[in-house]
Amino acid sequence: MNIDGKAWRTIWLEEGGRSVGVIDQTQLPHRFTTRSLATLEQAAEAITTMVVRGAPLIGVTGAYGLMLALQADPSDAALEAAFSRLNATRPTAINLRWALERVRRLVSALPPAERAEAAKAEAAAIADEDVAMCEAIGDHGLAIFRELAAARPADRQAEPLNVLTHCNAGWLATVDWGTALAPIYKAHRAGIPIHVWVDETRPRNQGASLTAFELGREGVPHTVIVDNAGGHLMQHGQVDAVIVGTDRTTRSGDVCNKIGTYLKALAAHDNGVPFYVALPASTIDWTIADGVAEIPIEARSAAEVTEIQGRDPAGALGSVQLTPDGSSGFNPAFDVTPARLVTALITERGVAPASEAGLQGLYAKG
Repeated sequence: MNIDGKAWRTIWLEEGGRSVGVIDQTQLPHRFTTRSLATLEQAAEAITTMVVRGAPLIGVTGAYGLMLALQADPSDAALEAAFSRLNATRPTAINLRWALERVRRLVSALPPAERAEAAKAEAAAIADEDVAMCEAIGDHGLAIFRELAAARPADRQAEPLNVLTHCNAGWLATVDWGTALAPIYKAHRAGIPIHVWVDETRPRNQGASLTAFELGREGVPHTVIVDNAGGHLMQHGQVDAVIVGTDRTTRSGDVCNKIGTYLKALAAHDNGVPFYVALPASTIDWTIADGVAEIPIEARSAAEVTEIQGRDPAGALGSVQLTPDGSSGFNPAFDVTPARLVTALITERGVAPASEAGLQGLYAKG
C-alpha cells in the first residue's frame, strides 16, 4: 500500500538476504520508522511487543524468524528450539503456528547446510501468497459492497456506504492489502463512495492509531469513534455493514478477534446490520469447533489498560497513567464471536456461511 506516494509491504528481505526489515508499528501513527531483524530473538521480540502484529503478518514474521535461527545454527536441536520460542510469542493467532509448521516440515527433511536458504524461500513464498489471498478477499468483499450500495433506497444512493470496522485488519496486519480493509480499499479505488467508522479499539487503540493511519494515507474518508459508539450508530441507521478480521476461525465458523468484536456482533444482530468477517485460509483452525471453549485467549499486560500512549505538544511519544494508584487492570486481548452472529465469511476462495458446511464447501478439495 502507499505511504507518501511510495508502495510498501510490512515485511521484506533486506539486501543480502540475511536480515528482515519491518515497519515498527509501535511508533505509528506519529512516526513512520522501520526496524531490521537479524536474529531469532529480535524476531521473537518484535512479535511479542507488537512491533509487528496481525495474524497473517505474525505468521510471516515467524517464518522469517526460523530462517534467521537456521542461519545461525541449522541443527535439528536449534530448529526445534526456534520453533518453540517463536510459537510461544502469541498463543491466540493460528497463522503463527501454521507458518512455523509449514517451514519446519520443509526444512527438517533437508541436510542442515540447505535449511536456511530453503526457509528463506518458503517464508518469501508465504509472504507472496498472503498478498495474493488478501487481494482476492478484497475482490470478493468488493462484490458484497457493490450489492449493499445498490440495494439502498433511492434517496440514499448518493450517500457513501457506511462501514464500521474494529481493530486493525488492514495492510499493517498482513503483508499487503489486509483482510477486512481490502474490500474497502477496492471499493474506494473502484469509485464507490465509502466512509469508514473506525473503532478506537481500546486498550491499544489499534483502530485509532493504525486503521486511521492506513485509511488516511489511502485517502479513504473515515471517522474515529469510541468503541461504545457503534451500537448507537447502528440504532440510527448510520452503519450499512460491519467488517472485521479474525486471528483464528474454527471449522464451525466461530471467529476470534480483538476484544470488543463480540459486542459489535451483538449490536449488529440486534439492529439487522450485516456482520462480515474477512480471513485467509491460514487463519482457519480445522482442529477445533467451539471457539469459546477451545481457543486460548492471550492476556496481555495490565499496563495497556491502566496507561495510554500518545504524543505531547512538543512531539515526544510517551505513556501516561489513566487509573488511580493501586487500581489493577485485566487485559484479555481477544474475544470469540459465535458463528450464529456472523452474516458471512469472506475468504480468498469466495464468500461462505459461517458454518462447517460453508467452509468445507470452499476448502474440501484442498
